[in-house]
Amino acid sequence: MRIEGSVALVTGGASGLGRATAELLAARGAKVVIVDLPRSEGESVAAALGGRFAPADVTSEEDVDRALAVAGELGPLRIAVNCAGIGSGGRVAGKEGPYPLDQFRRVLEVNLVGTFNMLSKAAFRIGAAEPVEGERGVIVNTASIAAFEGQIGQAAYTASKAAIHGLTIQTARDLASLLIRVCTIAPGLMDTPLLAGLREDIREQLAASVPNPHRLGKPSEYALLAAHIVENPYLNGETIRLDGALRMAPR
Repeated sequence: MRIEGSVALVTGGASGLGRATAELLAARGAKVVIVDLPRSEGESVAAALGGRFAPADVTSEEDVDRALAVAGELGPLRIAVNCAGIGSGGRVAGKEGPYPLDQFRRVLEVNLVGTFNMLSKAAFRIGAAEPVEGERGVIVNTASIAAFEGQIGQAAYTASKAAIHGLTIQTARDLASLLIRVCTIAPGLMDTPLLAGLREDIREQLAASVPNPHRLGKPSEYALLAAHIVENPYLNGETIRLDGALRMAPR
């Protein structure tokens, strides 16, 4: 799928992995719609890219429908990248009791249900477009290496990301008849706002744990992989690790 001239929607596009992806897609000629929470910097980021901002909570069907309508004003949707997500820490059973069920539900609601909400609705829109060179569009989701090696205290996050990994091949098969490809990126330790608040010595320890290169991943590297998935027509149904060969220890 050609990026230039295509309409691309990026959730979580106001910061971190999503912002880097939106910036790269815009630089390559896409008409970009940034989807993020109303309190985010989405308006200013979209303006800087010459794109549009659609404030939305990805868990809301109405919000996602409105965001897709904004994308539709620019032309047929071809690219959707799901980067919106949250984290939450806590042992399944700790000194203060079991992990709060409402927190577990909330992480799954945002990470998993929110991803599926946008995936399914975006796929319906993409499927209505005319094929271009044998395909109608591409959807890229975001999992995590926690999907494979969940650490202590990551029950909710691991469950949500493992489910996204599991959906990848299934949704790619579901959407094959519509000529829509689906892939997922599973990042490792990325230098995003989530890690920016850590003490520098902790950041250095995390960077040293990566076999090669000895550093945190860059959001721009996620964006490069997302763009390659869009442009490579034979990539489909795959979860691709982006982690510098890191395999997470229990803690």
